[in-house]
Amino acid sequence: MSMISVLPFLKPVHQRPPRSSPGRQRRHTLPASEFRCLTPEDAISVFEIEREAFISVSGDCPLHLDEIRHFLNLCPELSLGWFEEGRLVAFIIGSLWDQEKLSQDALILHKPGGTAVHIHALAVHRTFRQQGKGSILMWRYLQYLRCLPYVRRAVLMCEDFLIPFYRKCGFKVRGPCEVTVGSLAFVEMQYPVRGHAFMRRNSGC
Repeated sequence: MSMISVLPFLKPVHQRPPRSSPGRQRRHTLPASEFRCLTPEDAISVFEIEREAFISVSGDCPLHLDEIRHFLNLCPELSLGWFEEGRLVAFIIGSLWDQEKLSQDALILHKPGGTAVHIHALAVHRTFRQQGKGSILMWRYLQYLRCLPYVRRAVLMCEDFLIPFYRKCGFKVRGPCEVTVGSLAFVEMQYPVRGHAFMRRNSGC
């Protein structure tokens, strides 16, 4: 049984199809809206969305194409993509981390024994922005993490202008991040993935 089949918040969101005559109905239709973990085959679509979203703002991407493939091979279960009729419109990529605070190594390493999920990137395709999709995807991702018994918290680093967005998602500021990328400085934020028995009983895990 797949992980998605037992997690109700990752199942497709079905929408009422438009009315049409039986003769015009397609035999094969894709789910109107679907959430699933990403695979290495999704890497190019992920990179195209990420590059457009970040380069215009920060001048660089959190993950380059080879790094995206690296994490989707090592820990695809810590990613989540939102697909509309088969097209990727938003994504999150994470990996495990085993230290109290993020360091430069956290940008490239996956620590299988870790209990913290480092969220490397969240991005939404330009034609689907300003629709609340980033917040919805993050909510679903955090619900999903609650079903992973080894996860205790989610951590990320962001620039100052993104702090209000992540605060609305439930993250709290921990202070300046030790990681720098060129001239960019970041703030480290954390979300406690409490859980465990009560949350799992009430989330279908």
